[in-house]
Amino acid sequence: MYAIVEIAGQQFKVAKDQKVFVNRLASEEGKKVEFDNVLLVGDGDNITIGAPAIDGALVGAKVLRHLKGDKVIVFKKKRRKGYRVKNGHRQALSEIVIESIATSGAKKKAAPKKETKKAEPKAAAPKAEAKKEAPKAEKKAPAKKAAPKKSAKADDLKKIEGVGPKAMEAMVAAGIDTFAKVAKSKPEKLSEILTEASSRLAHLVTDTWPEQAQLAADGKWDELEKLQDKLDGGRK
Repeated sequence: MYAIVEIAGQQFKVAKDQKVFVNRLASEEGKKVEFDNVLLVGDGDNITIGAPAIDGALVGAKVLRHLKGDKVIVFKKKRRKGYRVKNGHRQALSEIVIESIATSGAKKKAAPKKETKKAEPKAAAPKAEAKKEAPKAEKKAPAKKAAPKKSAKADDLKKIEGVGPKAMEAMVAAGIDTFAKVAKSKPEKLSEILTEASSRLAHLVTDTWPEQAQLAADGKWDELEKLQDKLDGGRK
């Protein structure tokens, strides 16, 4: 039996006891993980295709270790401009082993229900009393309307190395829109927010984001720049 399953934004053909290298997962080494976005399951001549995923299918696995892939050199050059940039990149990976493939019986995690506030009954308006006409000299000038308060703008979270436009959009949607809020958040919580927003953001490693955000919130830009020089895509 084999299956085609989506893991951390990538599709893999897996079988039982097979070891697979995937983009870094938020789970710790030795812990079990489950993937319910199964696109196809094959068992001999019987092939089940999802639309797009198979309802009830589940692939169980175990995280063996976290590691970094081979270094990839990225070299950019512009002719006659004197522009040359050379960077290295090592992708953060996780090695997992497939333990089980279930075609039915698995229940997908239900999304948390949003609490709806009941509309409060409107109070009956008091009957208007008969107004006496005041003399023209005693009429008061109409009060000026107070100007609406401006809403505070969100910080540019893209200044944190490893945070792109999509990751920033996901955190702002979750209410984490300032450097101070990122600094107070745990890396596991940030990874959970990114994974729920999109499976393409699940591979991002958030270990250093609170530390970078704290320096940015304190206005220590020189120290932040020194820290980011030691990082590789936001990773130590």
